[in-house]
Amino acid sequence: MTAGKLTTARALLLSGTGRYADPWHPFADTSAALAALLQEGGFEVEAADDVDAALAGLGTHAAWPDLLAVNVGLPRDGGTSPGTAAAARGLEAWVSGGRPILASHVSSTSFVDSPAWEDALGGRWVRGTSMHPEYGTAHILVDPGSGAVTAGIPDFELSDERYSWLRVNPSVSVHARHRHDGALHPVAWSHVRGEARTFYDALGHDAASFESPEHRELLRRGIAWLAGGITAD
Repeated sequence: MTAGKLTTARALLLSGTGRYADPWHPFADTSAALAALLQEGGFEVEAADDVDAALAGLGTHAAWPDLLAVNVGLPRDGGTSPGTAAAARGLEAWVSGGRPILASHVSSTSFVDSPAWEDALGGRWVRGTSMHPEYGTAHILVDPGSGAVTAGIPDFELSDERYSWLRVNPSVSVHARHRHDGALHPVAWSHVRGEARTFYDALGHDAASFESPEHRELLRRGIAWLAGGITAD
């Protein structure tokens, strides 16, 4: 680095393209919203055209970005997820290397052939158990005692899917929930894994979700926490 020259933090954004797209999620819209929030947080964002190739590229530490943002679906072609051995190794290298992860919505359904992904995420969607009520108005209950990530953010409503009955590691710090069938279900949490950090947001089905100022602020705080700017609890 040239003396006196400031470097910009870099984020690699994996979006639902190719086999990681699906008919239900407008990934171009939601990834654009996430990219804008990352840029607000001081990151230069690189959007990957090929998810598996981008993951494979993480197998070497030579050019690691500062943050990995994941907004992908579950491949419906019957193949593995990640789709290649090199992609699986790259994801595992990122996780074992203690690097930060921002994960959004349907990403909790993906990378089913990588145990490292659930460990890194702090939970996941479980087929046959997890579900969501019909898309509509979601009433989100913010945990005011969960640190700087939520301080001053009130409960809020937005149009979204409400993920329910996810398998969640009890070690995560839950920041927001919704109520369904008499139970509270986490929809946003931070997860400390050794020296590494993950922030998962189960909201974000479509662009309407990001019209909520409270949702956007929660994500801004999560990104700041991933960057080391604030504490999570």
